[in-house]
Amino acid sequence: MSRLFTKDTQAIFWNNNKSAIQRMLDYDYTIKRETPSVAAIVAPTSNNKFEKFFWGGDEIMVPLYKSTAEAKKAQPQADVLLNFGSFRTAYDVTMEALELGGFKTIMITAEGIPERLARKMNQSARDAGVTVIGPATVGAISPGAFKIANVGGTIENIINSKLHRAGSCGLVTRSGGLFNELSNIIAINADGIAEGVAIGGDRFVGSVFIDNLLRMQDNPDVKYMILLGEVGGTEEYKVIEAVKSGKITKPVIAWCIGTIAKYYDSGVQFGHAGASANAEAETAAAKNKAMAEAGIHVPESFNDLPRVIKEVYTKLYNEGTILEIPEPEINTVPKVRRPKQFICTISDDRGEEATYAGFPISSVATPDTGKGIGDVISLLWFKKQYPKWATEFIETVMKTVADHGPAVSGAHNAKVTARAGKSVVESLVTGLLTIGPRFGGAIDGAAKYFKYADDNNLSPAEFLSYMKKQGVPIPGIGHRIKSLKNPDLRVEGLKKFAKEHFPSHPLLDYALTVEQLTTSKKENLILNVDGTIGILMVDMWRSLGYSEEEIDEFIESGTLNAFFIVGRSIGFIGHILDEKRLAMPMYRHPMDDILYDVQKAEEI
Repeated sequence: MSRLFTKDTQAIFWNNNKSAIQRMLDYDYTIKRETPSVAAIVAPTSNNKFEKFFWGGDEIMVPLYKSTAEAKKAQPQADVLLNFGSFRTAYDVTMEALELGGFKTIMITAEGIPERLARKMNQSARDAGVTVIGPATVGAISPGAFKIANVGGTIENIINSKLHRAGSCGLVTRSGGLFNELSNIIAINADGIAEGVAIGGDRFVGSVFIDNLLRMQDNPDVKYMILLGEVGGTEEYKVIEAVKSGKITKPVIAWCIGTIAKYYDSGVQFGHAGASANAEAETAAAKNKAMAEAGIHVPESFNDLPRVIKEVYTKLYNEGTILEIPEPEINTVPKVRRPKQFICTISDDRGEEATYAGFPISSVATPDTGKGIGDVISLLWFKKQYPKWATEFIETVMKTVADHGPAVSGAHNAKVTARAGKSVVESLVTGLLTIGPRFGGAIDGAAKYFKYADDNNLSPAEFLSYMKKQGVPIPGIGHRIKSLKNPDLRVEGLKKFAKEHFPSHPLLDYALTVEQLTTSKKENLILNVDGTIGILMVDMWRSLGYSEEEIDEFIESGTLNAFFIVGRSIGFIGHILDEKRLAMPMYRHPMDDILYDVQKAEEI
């Protein structure tokens, strides 16, 4: 708890500030972090699912979410929120994060949050035990572990300032610009910093000097501390009291900028909202004097600061408090990088053996592995390892839909094309092109509408009424020749499998109550094979733990129909090979099977 960040710390970045995020990831790559420090991005107005960023010369994908709640649910390990919202939204974003919980640190860049709201926000964070850095800050850094956004500047400046690895100094400033300058001064005159925080320039900030210095007092990496205050406010006096009372025992070097204010005839504000003295005690000169009297190392001027730093550091080094810090190996960020044009997240052929979702092909391909085509589909389509009952159901579906005779449109087209002398591929394509809303599409439709009815607790009668108002026949209901008295054995087999192997099948149970109502009107309005497959796919995904939103996405993207496509391809190819084997001639449709009604064209 004494360390603000570690090499495992991950953040949720609120607002898709690409340049700041890329700087964080370049830092991660440089210091050889194993995981990116940015776990997710909250981009409320974006419809993208991810954003690509460079990771050295390669690229990685960082997921995008619409809200902090979605991001936190998906990335629960991320305990830092980097709030890059504007001053109009930063308060609401922070309060939502505090209400959600699970965040240890929240950084706020926005300047000018109304003071009433800032005070309420900061107090809420204190009550929740959350460290707030800012508002109006560039952030913080734990060198060699984690850095927020633009702290430290460019990678070149970071290396020059020794921010690529932990030093011995704990640095706390108000100013972000002077934070970078001081990091460089410390690197020149000492061994760099172990932890640094720019608390922010607004008058009311979340964590103040004393909060950070007390944490650094407990941080074993920090051997001495530097505080850079400024004219305005009284926070430095809390540090003075902590030094006097013995709460802070490590050496402290401090300076308040703004001593030039005494040369002005009237009060003057220096840059930050908080940099304005409203009383004598708030002047830089008064605070510097009080800190020196308390035993804090205070230079004669800012220009004298490097000398004091060197003196304190050298003394601690000679005493053995500070040890020599070895320089770690680092990665070099390439100067020229080219973005990738394609993305693949399901398979990889770059190693000695290609993989399916991380599994070598040999581990799933041969019979001795105990894996089937259902396992391969679960890996390549869903990037998950499905349990045996689910992979066997997938295989059952594809075997069930593999063929339905030569008369259906897809098989017919494939046969006609094959008889025209076309290849297996060309013939197969003509059959596949017929698959859609009238041939095979009922699987998607059944899943969509029955799920909608179940999600909205519609009774069977209300569901039928709803579909009638939509002007849509109920997908998955009805068969040309099958009925209750003459059941479709494929449907019976699928239902039997589900009842024996599925953990639960509530949507199937609901569909069967709808079937009772539809068959009371007409005997052949039964749940057909397309409807059964679509409904049971929803039950399968629910049993596997997918969210309703994920299942809806599967349905909308045509995933269900993909099972029909793969299964029916088996049958189409069978018919094509049958035509080739029989050496059937070119097909011409018989003229007596065509109704000719050709009128003489009207002259215009």
